[in-house]
Amino acid sequence: MKKFYALLLTAVMVLSLTACGNNETQEQPAAEEPAVEEPAAEEPAVVEEEPAVEEEVETVQLNVAYMPNYASLWSVLTAMDQGYFAEENLEITLWEFADGPSEIAAMEGGSIDLAYIGHGAHRLCIQGQATIFAPSSVHSTDKIIVLPSAEISSADDLPNLAGKKVAYNGGSSSETALNGALAVAGLTMDDIEGYEMDATNMVAAMISGNVDACTAWNPYSVQILENCEGAEEIEFATDSVNLSSWICLPSYAEENRDILVRFSRALYKAMEYSSNPDNWDYAVGLYATQCAKDKESCLVETGDATWFSAEDVKNGIADNTMQNYYQRQQEMFIEGGQVEEEAPLENYVLFDVMEEALGN
Repeated sequence: MKKFYALLLTAVMVLSLTACGNNETQEQPAAEEPAVEEPAAEEPAVVEEEPAVEEEVETVQLNVAYMPNYASLWSVLTAMDQGYFAEENLEITLWEFADGPSEIAAMEGGSIDLAYIGHGAHRLCIQGQATIFAPSSVHSTDKIIVLPSAEISSADDLPNLAGKKVAYNGGSSSETALNGALAVAGLTMDDIEGYEMDATNMVAAMISGNVDACTAWNPYSVQILENCEGAEEIEFATDSVNLSSWICLPSYAEENRDILVRFSRALYKAMEYSSNPDNWDYAVGLYATQCAKDKESCLVETGDATWFSAEDVKNGIADNTMQNYYQRQQEMFIEGGQVEEEAPLENYVLFDVMEEALGN
């Protein structure tokens, strides 16, 4: 029995030693070091761009002078009606005048900002009283209205003006037309009895028969033809260039170039539209409403000139046609004695404003 216990004890010790040996030689797995997370790369901060704020364009109120005829109103009324001035933040108030010199006097007095003028008043621009910033129309013929007492039935009879009483409006296209008629006839102002008067008195003088002929423009010429029995309008050709334009004072142009560009930009849009013969009926309708006239009788005025489109002006500046118009016009005033000295075109015609407004 003792031997049995001794064997059993020996076996237990051997097993115990074996177990201990296993514990010492077994490799323990290396303790995993905690993963070190590298800091994430910082993304560049997104700077939100503020939406561009359009510079607010100041709303400007303009007093604009016109004459009660289609030539004066065809483009400006279109620009107003089509909203072209509103797009430029311009508010237009129209004021009626009888002629260009009166408009320039009103600008000098401070009541008018911009104005339309016919051919005759351009001499005042050449003399430095006003600045041209946009052309409007051109024509190369003139007309004189004669009563039967003038004994004139065609341009060939214009020499019969000698000794006749002729009414005209000094300093305007009326005087220019009369000088043209006299030149065609081989006469001068000394050969006729000239009576200088405003347009409304010219109508009265013709109706009463106190004069034999006159040089008037629409709407006064229409009134004379409708109310004077036997009155005729005689058209004669010259080498003249009769322009109409938009003007302001030189001081206004220096201080308000941006306004001139905005006004012109709207005007050129209107000119592009209403210079198209398909749209003459529309433009005449606006004119007739503005002046409280019969639309059908106003339609005849569309034949008074060549109405510039924006493209005409743009191309005309590029090929010098427009510059030549104004140069020839100045030469006519010098030849006629209304202007004494030649003036550089850039002194009174703002071609740079035209080009900017046209996007050149």
